[in-house]
Amino acid sequence: MVTYEFNRESRLLTPGQFQSVFSNPTRYGSSHITILVIPNSQNNRLGLAIAKKRIKLAVQRNRIKRLIRNSFRLNQHKLPNIDMVVMVKSGTDKLENNDINKQLEKIWRKIIQRHKS
Repeated sequence: MVTYEFNRESRLLTPGQFQSVFSNPTRYGSSHITILVIPNSQNNRLGLAIAKKRIKLAVQRNRIKRLIRNSFRLNQHKLPNIDMVVMVKSGTDKLENNDINKQLEKIWRKIIQRHKS
């Protein structure tokens, strides 16, 4: 059965886990979103690195994080086993929720395509 939950196991939690993704990632991106990806053995894990420098207001940072988490939650069962860190560029806070979701969908498709081996 496919579950659509986003729990502790679905998250990168320690600095070490983030570091391993930053050390040698494959990059996927759109005009506003960059996702760094490395393969892993168990399940998909998501890390968020939404910089205060890029998105000034906490309200906007939280909105973007919520959208990313939700999109990941709905698509995680289609994705290969990977660890990923999502970063956003300046100006992402000006986008509508719908536009952010569209960009994420495109990136998920790219990742699925690239890892079909």
